[in-house]
Amino acid sequence: MEARPTARDHDHGHGQEQDRCQDLGVGRRRMLGLALGAGLVPALAPAAHATPAATPARTASPTDALGLRVAAVAEAQLGVPYAWGGGDRLGASLGFCDEENGYLNGVCLGEKTVGFDCSGLSLYCWYRASQGTVELGHYTVAQFNRSAPVARDALAPGDLLFFSRPDAPLHHVGIHVGDGAMIHAERTGTLVARVENVLEIPRWAGEFAGARRPGQPIS
Repeated sequence: MEARPTARDHDHGHGQEQDRCQDLGVGRRRMLGLALGAGLVPALAPAAHATPAATPARTASPTDALGLRVAAVAEAQLGVPYAWGGGDRLGASLGFCDEENGYLNGVCLGEKTVGFDCSGLSLYCWYRASQGTVELGHYTVAQFNRSAPVARDALAPGDLLFFSRPDAPLHHVGIHVGDGAMIHAERTGTLVARVENVLEIPRWAGEFAGARRPGQPIS
């Protein structure tokens, strides 16, 4: 069942935490670069035979560039443990346990684990990538409401994917990182992980509630 924000305003949109996110490890970072080369046309080459200049590639829009940065930040968190209530604007943080979440086999791991829950991961990735200009809040429903809708066939890196069930509206959020893949933190006892072709997997496709793009005007 959808939960109300607590005093800590954490994402409790899912009564059974087992369907929400994934746990910690050591994040890894990837650097992407562009190599630029210049070619010289022979000085004596006749103008009639000169090779036409190549059409310059389309420059990524600010929105595209921000989404790619969000995806890169998410990639860097792969392997970080799941922690119920974990994750803030600074990164992974100590989680906690409430009446039913944060436990594994009856043991409270939340209060012993530094990591992310699902909305803590998306909060951090967007805040970090936007240099603090996009603040989503640590609550799945709030993140959904603060973002603009995106059609499934228009998904881009950085978009947020939301999931729901009749008994748990908007219980989970993940980050689309391109090519149909999602990075998310799912539940206690797991790590932040990447899921390929997520919307082609029956479980996730059946719970898909829509995609949203933070930092855009909401119509």
